[in-house]
Amino acid sequence: MKQLFYNGKVYTGGEALQQAFLVEDGFFRAVGNDAEILALADAETVCTDLKGCFVCPGFNDSHMHLVNYGQSLKAARLAEHTDSLAGLLAYLRKYAAENPPREGGWIKGRGWNQDYFSDVSRMPDRHDLDEVTTAYPLMITRACGHCCVVNSRALALAGIGPDTPSPAGGLIGMKDGVPDGRLYDNAIELVSAHVPEPDKEEIKEMIRTACRALNAYGITSVQSDDYSTFRGVPFETVNAAYHELEEAGKLSVRVYEQANFTELSELERFIEAGNLTGTGSRMFRIGPLKMLGDGSLGSRTAWLSRPYADDPATSGFPLFSKEKMEKMIGFAHAHGMQIAVHAIGDACLDQVLDALEKALAEHPRADHRHGIVHCQISRPEQLARIRDLGLHVYAQSIFLDYDNHIVEARAGKELAASSYSWKTLLKSGVSVSNGSDAPVEAPDVMRGIQCAVTRTSLDGTGPYLPQEAFSLREALDSFTVRGAEASFEENFKGRIAPGFAADFTVLEENPFEKAAQALHRIKVSACFLGGRKC
Repeated sequence: MKQLFYNGKVYTGGEALQQAFLVEDGFFRAVGNDAEILALADAETVCTDLKGCFVCPGFNDSHMHLVNYGQSLKAARLAEHTDSLAGLLAYLRKYAAENPPREGGWIKGRGWNQDYFSDVSRMPDRHDLDEVTTAYPLMITRACGHCCVVNSRALALAGIGPDTPSPAGGLIGMKDGVPDGRLYDNAIELVSAHVPEPDKEEIKEMIRTACRALNAYGITSVQSDDYSTFRGVPFETVNAAYHELEEAGKLSVRVYEQANFTELSELERFIEAGNLTGTGSRMFRIGPLKMLGDGSLGSRTAWLSRPYADDPATSGFPLFSKEKMEKMIGFAHAHGMQIAVHAIGDACLDQVLDALEKALAEHPRADHRHGIVHCQISRPEQLARIRDLGLHVYAQSIFLDYDNHIVEARAGKELAASSYSWKTLLKSGVSVSNGSDAPVEAPDVMRGIQCAVTRTSLDGTGPYLPQEAFSLREALDSFTVRGAEASFEENFKGRIAPGFAADFTVLEENPFEKAAQALHRIKVSACFLGGRKC
């Protein structure tokens, strides 16, 4: 079937906007002005008037957690109730009363951020959550995902007491010699291991829920870390959930799986089963080995090269030893896999760059597209190493909305002066894509684009390092063609051009005609995947 779209403002990557395009069999066949494209119509062609709307390639969120995002949409949504601790607890009490879990179940929520509390200057603890309920185990995860708080019942179920040691790469919060309910990074596993795991059908429902929400934001592709959501669920189950949805025609987002493993034995089993970067279909493909190098800036678990400016007692910590990270990265690289590593602190970035450099020296490979996820706190010489190693950077410009308020306070003036330097990387030739890390942030692309262009928070705080601002074209490209580069698909999607997949997003207004501070108000009208409306 031929589909013709006309009377639009079509972004093709250049300065001049086109008006129309022809789609056939899921691919763009022609792009040009109205007269040129309308002349290609025949009696069978379905013509759609875009009514002056702006059209760009389908948005690509290059790092998020799709299954976790779907789960969060079905749990207590704490980001909407994080203005105060009192308000958060009141909402949790209401949620618990309206959503009592089945026998053996837990109450879960995500999205709180203590920096937004107006009534206290601390994180919640187990005593706060005990006020909500002691009848059920309760677990609430910070927005960043690197810290959670549980009630006393959950601590007891997990067997966490005064003598329980913190695991490597994690920390059990303590007060007066007893656990305070706060768990950081790898310590979260001590509790999450006791939460009932979902079955495949429940995971499929999380995927469907997430895809509907992503399509509403104009997203047609994601690069998603899903194996870490439920450590007790084998990767085969997650893969099967995606494959079954694809076969049923119910997968409305293209997924490039960022395969998260914490043990070399798990990675070996994954690769032995034939799961190498690029295997799969155009709807679900295996991507890079994904590793978490450290925590987050907001929870002070990101690993810095010096003490936190606002808490000199800590510098954060690594989640892997140097030796273990080198072994896992070396094994994946030697077997032809792409690699993407979460690094927020500059000390973590040192460790990751060293491991990647070692792997490349031992097994040289051109066009590996290994990458750094987040790449936030950095020093100038590290940016040069990223360029020299030919790495990709997965940025999240939406993080500036919150981090503008804390980056200098956390990292100190010197480190803050060379951090979140994604434009510097872009100018040096590094491919920089963009994403949300959802559910850390909502996958609202227009908000991300605004932060990339303004370098301010949505409330106007900033600008932070305004010289690092993207142009609007660079910001759009970071959510489209740069994301396609991250998955070796820049010749398949990410552009509105003949021969490319007809994945496109329709916006109600032209962002090139809007004030930068108003970009986040532009609404998504529709999105199409392979020429079909999502």
